[in-house]
Amino acid sequence: MMFYKENTFQSTSIGKIPKDWKVARLTEVADYINGYAFSPKDWKTEGLPIIRIQNLNDPAAEFNYFDGRIDERYFVKNGDLLFAWSASIGCYLWNRGDAWLNQHIFKVVPKQGVNREYLYYVLFKAIEQLKRRVHGSTMKHFRRRELKTTFIPLPPLLEQRAIVGVLGVVDSAIELVDKVIAKTERLKKGLMQTLLTRGIGHKEYKQTPIGKIPKTWDVVRLKEVVLDIKDTEHKIPKKVKCGVPFVSINYMIKFPDHNFFINEKDPNIEFISKEEFLYHQKRFDVEYGDILFSKWGTIAQAKFVNTKKKFIASCAIALIKTDKKIVNPLFLTYVLNSQQTKRQLWAVSKTSTRTEFHIGHIKKLKIPVPHLAEQQNIVKILRTIDEKLQLERIGKARLERIKRGLMDLLLTGKIRVKVS
Repeated sequence: MMFYKENTFQSTSIGKIPKDWKVARLTEVADYINGYAFSPKDWKTEGLPIIRIQNLNDPAAEFNYFDGRIDERYFVKNGDLLFAWSASIGCYLWNRGDAWLNQHIFKVVPKQGVNREYLYYVLFKAIEQLKRRVHGSTMKHFRRRELKTTFIPLPPLLEQRAIVGVLGVVDSAIELVDKVIAKTERLKKGLMQTLLTRGIGHKEYKQTPIGKIPKTWDVVRLKEVVLDIKDTEHKIPKKVKCGVPFVSINYMIKFPDHNFFINEKDPNIEFISKEEFLYHQKRFDVEYGDILFSKWGTIAQAKFVNTKKKFIASCAIALIKTDKKIVNPLFLTYVLNSQQTKRQLWAVSKTSTRTEFHIGHIKKLKIPVPHLAEQQNIVKILRTIDEKLQLERIGKARLERIKRGLMDLLLTGKIRVKVS
């Protein structure tokens, strides 16, 4: 494959592009089919999986299923292009088998003369435009009409395919790393299930409301092992360009493991003024070692606060301060991310049309409590797996940086692929 540097450009509304390329509206290159409005009463344990936002963001997230029949336009197969337009805006090439599409996600059907994979790559550029026009405070989204005023560069079809060939090589390398990560995540999930229900070295067990656990363990309500559980003010603080970080629910669930950091360079981070921070801090004073717990959206997402930077979180996030004399905060973080916790919260969520929990629901969660020494040993084992995952994800991030660099060159035509 041959490359060459382009020297002849035309000025357009999206910047300089090669003279033989076109500028097209998103609505000119594809049709956008919004997913079906499934409600919790539609969810089953068998049938085809339902693709929700969390299944796009987190390959390890559990599916809900649907065993009925709906219009075929909501059917998704491998290779289909999906575009999430609410909560977590992004595009994805689906590769996990036949499924049904949930609302807030478009199935993108390219028109004649447009390569699906090229459209996938160039949509990342379009998202940069769309994110400047998103609506909502806690649930970011864009309106369908924004697609008409969002533009992309469109090379000839042969060159689209050539660009896809180059970027596909890097994506193949990323996919290999993803498989290693997925295998490690399955190992972690299995270890969590074993360690958080059977412990280490036990021979005698007892039946409890949360299942069989070692005889020497206790089962208590969460409120009995914490100093406080609270949320921030429901008053939405005014955002500023620079100040104290304001963490949304979407930013929090981006973290794949139990650790939570603050990356002030992340474009998803918002800021509030110091005065707003001091007002909210009176109720929501986050410290290193606390636990953040999602109340809306993705179920049972707990994050150990592994940062000493000050910040305020959305009212969709609860703050848990542990009693370290009773429970190791890292152990509790793993427990709150476990299947035991998820089952309890699903029982609550199915009484509502929204996946939403209140502080009262969280306080009543039943959790297993071993002796502190055993908690610490369980944490050591699980942290070893998390450290392995972290190294794998660092490698993936390096490949993704290479990919972004190539996209910047190829999707603007600065560097072109020679086609015959």
